[in-house]
Amino acid sequence: MKAGLRREALARLQGGDPGAGDLLARVILANLTITGNAIIAGVWPLGGEMDLRPLMHSLHARGHTIVLPKTPARGNPLSFRTWQPGCAMIPERFGTFCPDGEEAIPDLLFVPLLAFDRAGRRLGYGGGYYDRTLEALPGRSAIGFAYAAQEIPAVPAEAHDRLLNAIATEREFIHILR
Repeated sequence: MKAGLRREALARLQGGDPGAGDLLARVILANLTITGNAIIAGVWPLGGEMDLRPLMHSLHARGHTIVLPKTPARGNPLSFRTWQPGCAMIPERFGTFCPDGEEAIPDLLFVPLLAFDRAGRRLGYGGGYYDRTLEALPGRSAIGFAYAAQEIPAVPAEAHDRLLNAIATEREFIHILR
C-alpha cells in the first residue's frame, strides 16, 4: 500500500511551484517561535521537493545554527553537519548534498515527506531514516514540510513510524494536537 502511495505522491511533486519555498518560509516564520540558540535541521531539496533554503537562510540570518543531514548506511539514524550560506557541499547517495561542517545535534528538525495527513503521520521515501533519527533524539520537535497538494486523508502508519509535531505548507501551519 505504501509503495503505491509513494508513486502517486512522487507524481504530485512534479507539479510543485519552485517559488513556493519563499511562501513556506513566511508561513513558518509567522507561526513558529524559535527561541534562544536552537540548532535547526533543514534539508537540501531533492528534485521536485519544496525548497527549504529560503527558511534556512532566514533562520541563519537570525543567528540560528543550521544543520543538514548526512545519510548513513541503511538501518542507521541520520547525523547532522553545520551549514551556512556558501559553504562547501558534498554530494551523497540518493542525490542529496551534505555540508562539509562540524557535527551537531539538532533541537528542531524540519522533515521532508511525500504525503501527510492532519494527524501528523507522514509518508517518507521508505528508508526509515527520519523515523530512526527521531527515535534516537527523544523530545525533539519534528515539523514536516510539503506542498499543500501533498496532503491525503490518511497515511497508513506502522508501529515504528514517528508522528510529526506540526506540518507546514505554502498555505498554512498545521499544529498537531495530541
